[in-house]
Amino acid sequence: MKNLKLVAREIKKGTVVKVADVEIGRDFVVIAGPCSVESEKQILDTAWAVKAAGADMLRGGAFKPRTSPYSFQGLAIQGLKMLEKAKKETGLPIVTEVVDPRDVSWVAEFADVLQIGTRNMQNFSLLKEVGSSGRPVLLKRGMHSTLEEWLNCAEYILSEGNPDVILCERGIRTFETYTRNTLDLSAVPAIKELSHLPIMIDPTHSTGRISLIASMSMAAVAAGADGMIVEVHHKPQEALCDADQALTPDMFANMMSRLRPLKSFFNNLPSASTGKRKLTEVRQK
Repeated sequence: MKNLKLVAREIKKGTVVKVADVEIGRDFVVIAGPCSVESEKQILDTAWAVKAAGADMLRGGAFKPRTSPYSFQGLAIQGLKMLEKAKKETGLPIVTEVVDPRDVSWVAEFADVLQIGTRNMQNFSLLKEVGSSGRPVLLKRGMHSTLEEWLNCAEYILSEGNPDVILCERGIRTFETYTRNTLDLSAVPAIKELSHLPIMIDPTHSTGRISLIASMSMAAVAAGADGMIVEVHHKPQEALCDADQALTPDMFANMMSRLRPLKSFFNNLPSASTGKRKLTEVRQK
């Protein structure tokens, strides 16, 4: 990957993206919230629920690029104002998607992190605009994209002067139909070898099945992910977007009660380099 001048692992040991008191790349960061902002009560109730369960940041879509033009597209500016209120009340930093280069500057006035969705990963005009925004960027992998293509898109953002990029593996399109997409967990350690940027996973869009979200989240911890972004809705049965894959607050709280101890367990394991040193010492003896 010779064209990677800014995101390559050789450039630096590891990037830590700071958002308020959250440090992505050092802590295991959990971003949770609904697929889309639907009402003030919905976003506030969900925000308080995910905070109580241990989430670090709040997600919510004000703009929703959908497969069908007739599906709910988001509340736009109204949704952003509701997210802003949720942030003021709960203290959770906001992650929201931007889909149009013309919207970047004013969406950045509300968002702490700008999300680039899978459909826009190679929207180079948008990448350049968020690269000049001064806001951290969560860059999701395209559903048909290789790691090299993904990292080159991150390179676009960094080349505009923005070093705060967080990669997000959200599942790729394969021949499998049981899950919505296929979560490529191998991308986590592979990205760690190739780049200094932190990498998160999205167990919601990758699986599309509530029953698989917790398992894939725990597997991502074992793989070394820096965090996750997951959909939680206070009343999933009433959701206007992705109702079948949103966790309830109770489901999310149960998952979080298992994730944190698991992360602590892996943090206390000896590193691979330590293991190699000990094996060498044994052989020498």
